[in-house]
Amino acid sequence: MRSTSGVLALGLATAGLLAAACLPRVPEEESVAVQANALRDPAAARAMLEKILVENILPFWYPHVIDPGGGYRLNHDIRGRWKGDSPKSLVTQARTCWFFARIHRTPWGRPEHLQAAQHGFQFLRDRMWDHQHGGFFWEVDSQGSRATVPVKHLYGQAFGLYALAEYARASGDGAALDLARTLFRLLEERAHDPEHGGYVELFERDWSPATDRTPNVMGSPSPAAKLMNTHLHLMEALTTYCDVAGDDLARERLLELIAIQSNAVVRKTVGACTDKYERDWTPLRGEAYDVASYGHDVENVWLLLDACRAARVPRAMYLDLCRTLFGYSLKHGYDPREGGFFDAGPLGASATRRLKIWWVQAEGLVGALYMYRLTGEQAYLDCFARTLDWIARRQADWENGDWFETVTPEGESVGGKAHAWKGPYHNGRAMIECLELLGASGDASRL
Repeated sequence: MRSTSGVLALGLATAGLLAAACLPRVPEEESVAVQANALRDPAAARAMLEKILVENILPFWYPHVIDPGGGYRLNHDIRGRWKGDSPKSLVTQARTCWFFARIHRTPWGRPEHLQAAQHGFQFLRDRMWDHQHGGFFWEVDSQGSRATVPVKHLYGQAFGLYALAEYARASGDGAALDLARTLFRLLEERAHDPEHGGYVELFERDWSPATDRTPNVMGSPSPAAKLMNTHLHLMEALTTYCDVAGDDLARERLLELIAIQSNAVVRKTVGACTDKYERDWTPLRGEAYDVASYGHDVENVWLLLDACRAARVPRAMYLDLCRTLFGYSLKHGYDPREGGFFDAGPLGASATRRLKIWWVQAEGLVGALYMYRLTGEQAYLDCFARTLDWIARRQADWENGDWFETVTPEGESVGGKAHAWKGPYHNGRAMIECLELLGASGDASRL
């Protein structure tokens, strides 16, 4: 296999990184072997993870998504071609800022990545922050000159907090940490639900209660509904915020979110989570709601365990639950023949939505390796190996860069490379987390 160190030095030392269209194809002899045995070697797995990060993911996202007018240009077709100006979504602007800050804190990061994160932070602070009412707008126009969707949704606010906290950690910028503290206090004042736990999710621009006329940006069944998905990412954001801010109240809220993600959203007779709930956490029922999202469940597993670390809670208390949740997804949503996870399916039955979506593979990869590190159980290592094999063979686009959004059951690759819901956060984070779990030397003793 060609050394990645030379690619790293060449690709990241200057602003003229490889253009997406010039990314190398992976020769057959360099691809991860289809046989899982080859991937059970931690050094081989680490080499492939690093190759995907350095040769496939990073060159796509830097530098050509940097918008000189502010923020990031995230509107690219399946071949990675920019389609022109488009509105800028809080979710992916924040996620991309987070990614550049996070990669800076790794051996693969360079000063220009921190500059890219600073570029995103400035856009979030100056163009997406509501200086009248506080909080971030859901969406602004391409230049950030006006809010196109001014509502406040906690899903978006969570990613704003996540980006601010990670950028503050990477840069030491006190202004970013101050804004993160301001946002956390605002969420506490306006959105925390002391009666039922968790957070009310949707508000008008001025933080007045949402009505049926409020733009339903997350597809909630009612303005008062609570989503497992939103609270998952609030837990994720508060994990990083607690690491950086050392805020006692934030730790209390993180403990509350751990309880929600390990209890309130779990269908205990089934062993899987569902997404939509009444304000008091009564689960919504029926065919449309009794659905397991395998990607969210396996993501919940490792984010729960990481939240326990930040909240100083013994992870052993949650390990049996994590076995249950991951085991359900392995049984009903995993593809043992080709590797990787399907999208979703009805509770207690096999997957019916059998698309292979990029972010689901990323979270499945991290979750499997996390569980193997904690348990040493072979099933998790097998899942990690075969999911990495699938990603390297089918999900990663070695010709045009980054990962295909979706691979259909018929094997067709579809979707865009960058848009309001797709950025470098899921797959970039997965590579970083797995490389750190494996250790710098690829030594399996860390697992």
